[in-house]
This record gives sequence, structure tokens and C-alpha cells, in this order.
Amino acid sequence: MGGSALGIVLVGFAEGLGAAKTYAARDHYDIDADRELVGLGAANIAAGLSAGMVVNGGLSKTAVNGTAGAPTQLSGLVVAALTVVTLLFLTGTFAYLPEATLAAIVVAAVAQLIDVHTMAQLYRSVTGPRRDVYGPVAKADFITSVAALIGVLIFDTLPGLFIGIAISVILIVYRGSRPHIVELGANPFTPPRLVDLARNPDAEPVPGGAIVRVESGLFFANADTVRHAVRSARERPGVRGVVLDTESVPSVDITAAGMLFGLSDELADEGVAFVIAREGGRVRDVYSAAEPDRTPLRVHPTVHAALAAIESELRQRGDDPAGSP
Repeated sequence: MGGSALGIVLVGFAEGLGAAKTYAARDHYDIDADRELVGLGAANIAAGLSAGMVVNGGLSKTAVNGTAGAPTQLSGLVVAALTVVTLLFLTGTFAYLPEATLAAIVVAAVAQLIDVHTMAQLYRSVTGPRRDVYGPVAKADFITSVAALIGVLIFDTLPGLFIGIAISVILIVYRGSRPHIVELGANPFTPPRLVDLARNPDAEPVPGGAIVRVESGLFFANADTVRHAVRSARERPGVRGVVLDTESVPSVDITAAGMLFGLSDELADEGVAFVIAREGGRVRDVYSAAEPDRTPLRVHPTVHAALAAIESELRQRGDDPAGSP
């Protein structure tokens, strides 16, 4: 019973909100998802108290209304009135109407919602760098859409919905575990601007240092990937300081914070300075909560300030300043 109830909730939620968003996007108006769900909830409470049927927004019914040009909720009142009239006086007329006829009406109405153009966009929207990062699942949106479509066609609506949700969650975690990580260098044409070395062949690495930028949240699934990227940048000959640019890091969890502390210790043992640049307050709060008794990680407001701090540290240690960051 509980599984069936959960399935009804999910299907009602997905179909109702899906219909609303589809027509909002097509006709260029906004919807409030919270108000949609509150309305559905109130309608279902009323249906339950009055022994009525489950209420939800249906794609097929919405498509019929849209095709007929119904612009307001008055169409629902008209349908309700015609339904009562049909039940009272026209039951015999429609009793032997073939189900195939009803199916044809629904198919004809819903056919306009099949958006081949969007599916083609999802398939073509993968660029070379994204393919290099995510590999065979670079087309995650397209894969999820096709999986949900096939699941519904083969296993029915509810199993297909769960298949789409499961694959979507798996792909989200997988993509999160492979964040976009770039190494920054100096652009000789617009100094002191720092640019992605992979995208700018004319740019050069910062002498004596490496600047690594992570364009994702830091959490348990990608902590090792980020650590490996920093270690790889450190292995370049002549690198004596590493800056982790976290401007594009919106959040960090305890696992990733612990990784950063451990990485700082590893690099310090090797005589390599490790500092963080452009870090937000929320990230710093997690750093402090992760290791409250330890010396905080060194954080600087800009990448250039971080580079200057590394140079100062190297000078204090008596390292040859020539070629330092």
C-alpha cells in the first residue's frame, strides 16, 4: 500500500509539474512550483475527504485544452459540467465507444508535446572539453531522457519514472566526482590576467608556481580527484608553491576539508608551499569545523596575493628567489 501511494505521489508530481512547465515554456510565462504543489495537495485532501479520485495535472488533458485554445481555468468548470451531463444523460451513447477511439484522441493531443528538437539539442550540446572530462556520459541529459523514455515504453509509467530518477542520480554523482579542474597561467598579451593554460596556447605557467582552479563544489566524491590534480601540478619541474583557486567552489564537505589539510601537510613535508585563494566564507567555516585545533589553512583574497605570500615564504626559508612565483 505504501509503495503504491508513493508511486501515485511521484507520478502526480512529475506529470502535473511537467505539464505546467511545458506549457509555461511554450507560451513564455512563469509558474510557481510551490503554488502548483500546494494546489494539488489541497485538491487531493478534498478528494480524500469526499471519496473522490486522485487529482493531478495531466499532460494529455492539458494538451487537449491547449489544442482547443482554452486560456483559463474556466475550461475545467466546463469539462466538469459536461462530465455530469454525460453521466446523467449520455451514458448509453458512449458505452460502446471503442477504447481505440479514445486512445487516438489522446495520442493526437499529446503528439504535439514530443519535442524532437530538444532531444537533438541535448545530443549535440556536448563540447570537446566536456567530453574529455566526462567521457562516455558527457551526454548525461540525453542519456537520462532516453532511459526514462524507454523505461516508460517497456515497463509502464511508474517503473520508467524510477528508472529515469535512478539514472539521473547516478550521473549527477558521477559528474560531480569528475569536476572541471584547470591550471591557470599568465597571458602575455593581457598581463597580469590569468587564463586557462589548456585553452590559451600562448599563456605560460607562473614561474616557480602552479595555480589550480576547481570549478565545482568539493565533496567526498571528488576529493581524491582534486588532490590528484594538485599533486600533478606540483610535479612539474621547478614548482615550489601551489595556489588552489576556490573562487568557483560554492561548498565543501568535511571529507574534502580533511583532504585539503592533509594535502597541505604533504606538500609542506616536500618543501612546497600550499595556499588557498579567493575562498568564500561558507567554505572557511567548514575548514574551521573540520579541524578546530589545527592551524587554519592559509587563505588570501586574490591569486596574486597568494603568489606574493608564497614568494615571501620562500624568501624567509632562504630559497633562491630567482624564478619563484
